[in-house]
Amino acid sequence: MSTSLISLSPSTNNYRMSQVCLHMQSEHLRKAITCFSVCHQKQKCNIKHYMIPIKAVSGHRVYRTFASVGSLEADVASHGNDAPPGVSTPNNSRRSRMSFDQTNYPLDDMTNFEKQLQELFDEVKRMIMMGNRNDAMDLLKANYEAVIERMNKGSKGIEEAALLDIITLGYMAVGDLKFVASLLAMLAEVVDSLKDNEPLLDVVLVHMGSLFSALGKFDRSLLVYQRSIDILENRYGKNSIFLVTPLLGMAKALGSIGRSTKAVEIYHRAITILELSKGAESEDLVVALFGLGNLLLKEGRSSDAEPHFIRILTLYKKLYGENDGRVGMAMCSLAHVKCAKGNADEAIGLYKNALQVIKDSNYMALDDSIMEKMRIDLAELLHVVGRGKEGREMLEESLLITEKYKGKEHPSLVTHFVNLATSYSRSKNFVEAERLLRMSLEIMGKTVGPDDQSLTYPMLHLAVTLYNLKRNEEAEQLALDVLHIREKAFGKDSLPVGEALDCLASIQTRLGRDYGELLELLKRLLSIQEREFGHESEEVMETLKKTLYYLDKLGRKNEKFPLQKRLSMLRMKYKERIQY
Repeated sequence: MSTSLISLSPSTNNYRMSQVCLHMQSEHLRKAITCFSVCHQKQKCNIKHYMIPIKAVSGHRVYRTFASVGSLEADVASHGNDAPPGVSTPNNSRRSRMSFDQTNYPLDDMTNFEKQLQELFDEVKRMIMMGNRNDAMDLLKANYEAVIERMNKGSKGIEEAALLDIITLGYMAVGDLKFVASLLAMLAEVVDSLKDNEPLLDVVLVHMGSLFSALGKFDRSLLVYQRSIDILENRYGKNSIFLVTPLLGMAKALGSIGRSTKAVEIYHRAITILELSKGAESEDLVVALFGLGNLLLKEGRSSDAEPHFIRILTLYKKLYGENDGRVGMAMCSLAHVKCAKGNADEAIGLYKNALQVIKDSNYMALDDSIMEKMRIDLAELLHVVGRGKEGREMLEESLLITEKYKGKEHPSLVTHFVNLATSYSRSKNFVEAERLLRMSLEIMGKTVGPDDQSLTYPMLHLAVTLYNLKRNEEAEQLALDVLHIREKAFGKDSLPVGEALDCLASIQTRLGRDYGELLELLKRLLSIQEREFGHESEEVMETLKKTLYYLDKLGRKNEKFPLQKRLSMLRMKYKERIQY
């Protein structure tokens, strides 16, 4: 029954133990979908519908000054990332609301239709960021009703597609995924009837590609991305900078469905286009380099990924100097790669330097969630390499910062208490671990009910700690409480329940509980592990050993022999893997 540090998050409902290097900075990629917006609300409860002329966009240049939805999604819905936290990218809101070719089509030169799209986007974004979700929904609904009225009268052109596009993006931002799927189906029907020479169509298609990806419909996503790429290639050529956004979207979608070879090829094409258009030292390369590097890491190709992260770091150093916060962020990404390669000492050095650079440059607040995650990642790595004292100091620093900025009874302290308790448990200081875990439960008890499933994570940690302190009856009762809460919250055959069963079985074994009851616990655990991890997993192999022990004790030979044969085969397979 081992425990591990947990990454900082808004809640403590994480049931799988974190694994160093596998999840570090897992939120990196920010979706690079672009967005423009159509019906504007000047005052609360006073919705104005803009009347869009039927030929508003006919005969004009392709609309290129669209706002980045990355800023909307990252701050509101957290759907994902396509760039490192804080990295300036071609579509990053910290730099501009324009796309790559922002200088070609300045804001003052937009048509009235495009201005209205932009105004609606800005207003929806403002409402959501201010917490006025209902107002945003009212505004989106009003525009939806307006466009449906137009469509019912037979108008289903690019104007209606553009309106539906921004409405769909708006509903995505407020989190109404069911309605997003419905809107996308409606939008696809309109778009399918349009000819490729329609202005704005390529932009709408890019948005659709990102939205389909967000809903997990990657095949649909790839189709619309490909159509947008075909349109842009025919209009501007195969090396146009306009191709970069749909190419990156397509590469990300391909990576999500395991087509990594094709995804890598497309990432390289996007990088080549950017180098030709912007130069080999342009900051605009960061998004593509980061996407490619992360895909290679995901595929276990850390050596292939490393040059891309080194290039990002080199770019930032040249552009902003050694002491800029962006350099610190790039160093953290490179530390992740070093860790994946097994170069723990290099990774630790990079993490430490990165945290110092970010702190000295005031790039982000000390209590920023990204900074806290970096400290926890570093602490985990220090523990893994046997430098537990240094790791514990890092965790204590995070705890003190949270106490300073949020107060001594803030719920976010629970993560730090549990992490510190884990650290003390590793060093066999179970008394201090118990104290910290009880403090975490005391804080949580003030904000959630006694049967809330979020309590079960520190409760299970405490049960393990009491087990190590030889206070077995207390440990058993806690494990039983966790089991009952999780059964109610997640179902009797869920993975969190399996974790509780594993803990309870170990405790009851020491207490000498009835062999038959223990065997039933282990059978339940085995069934869960087989479904979640596979019939040949290490977890299954360990539970098979325990199950065979109790079958032997109970003299149930008929049940024992098939499992014994299965265990022998598994041992042989694992032995062959180790030798290989």
